[in-house]
Amino acid sequence: MTDLQQTSHWLKTARHAVAFTGAGISVESGIAPFTGAGGLWNQYDPKFIEINFFLSDPKRSWEEMKKIFFTDMDQAQPNAAHQVLAKLENKGLLEGVITQNIDGLHQRAGSKNVQEFHGTIQTLSCLHCDRKYRLEDVDLTQVPPTCLCGGVLKPDFVFYGEGIPPRAYENSTQLALQADVMLVVGTAGQVMPACSLPLAAHEHGCKIIEVNPRPSSYTGQITDLYFPQKATEFFTQLDKIMEL
Repeated sequence: MTDLQQTSHWLKTARHAVAFTGAGISVESGIAPFTGAGGLWNQYDPKFIEINFFLSDPKRSWEEMKKIFFTDMDQAQPNAAHQVLAKLENKGLLEGVITQNIDGLHQRAGSKNVQEFHGTIQTLSCLHCDRKYRLEDVDLTQVPPTCLCGGVLKPDFVFYGEGIPPRAYENSTQLALQADVMLVVGTAGQVMPACSLPLAAHEHGCKIIEVNPRPSSYTGQITDLYFPQKATEFFTQLDKIMEL
């Protein structure tokens, strides 16, 4: 049995299969990762998404965010990896996706149970009255965008210095601890506390299937099957062998 066949078998017989995704799954949709080769923080100073910087100078912060997050990321389209994960869920073979990404591509591909560990760019909240807006309803021609009450709007992703959204944290932890098979896709496993979720799953007896062109902190430590491939390549092959 090949590793791909073994993966297919594990997914078909799993009681609680879960996916855990990082920046690597969205790179093929044209979204640059934050770190590593071609990473955003090689080009920009990440201080503009520190919460204290944002609160003290929201206009400057928004000028930088608009360039990075609300042009390339907002226009990106789901790729084959996102689409096959949605197919797996639709077929009842995947319980949900825990993602470190803020781009919303899993939902746009059709995934329903998506736990956005680091939040999302798809909604914004008023810092004054907590009113929530969908991104498409906000005018970004002038920054910072403001609420009807006059308060400044902040994107609903986690800034440096902020905590993980409690509901996302609780739901993600529950999914990880219940999982008996976990697909770990496109993450180096270095960002805390997100990177602890596959470790917790492994400690509870979960089989770890890792897809990443380069070895991560999980490879050789907790990974049961390792595929040194791009996410789209792996999931296209998986789609064929599982006849999704």
